[in-house]
Amino acid sequence: MKLSVFTDGGSLGNPGPSAIGFVVYLNKKIVEEFSLYIGYSTNNQAEYTALIAALQSVKKHINKDVKEIIFYSDSKLMVNQINGYYKIKSQPIRKLFLEVQKKLLVIKTPIKFIHILREKNRLADSLVKKAFSNR
Repeated sequence: MKLSVFTDGGSLGNPGPSAIGFVVYLNKKIVEEFSLYIGYSTNNQAEYTALIAALQSVKKHINKDVKEIIFYSDSKLMVNQINGYYKIKSQPIRKLFLEVQKKLLVIKTPIKFIHILREKNRLADSLVKKAFSNR
């Protein structure tokens, strides 16, 4: 079995009011949708915050049958930083990156991070928009 997690974060103004969203699929079936207004941040901070929230959440969906977890994001910067291809120059992002690394240590299931186009991340994006409208 495979967990697929689509994350998104957005900021109005960058920095500005920000929100996050994620969707968790277990074998292509949605098992969780999440959205939250997070206050004032940059779009990159929102992307990382969405990933951190999703990492925290996926723990409850992992069982002995889950053999792989794949995170999908339309943030090329975040995915390439997590995968070690891009350096982290921003101190606030470095702090969020370290929090991601800490959460990854407790998950024993193999994890991949894949960059996708925004068009392939519509549901997570709609959850970000929903969080903005509900604030």
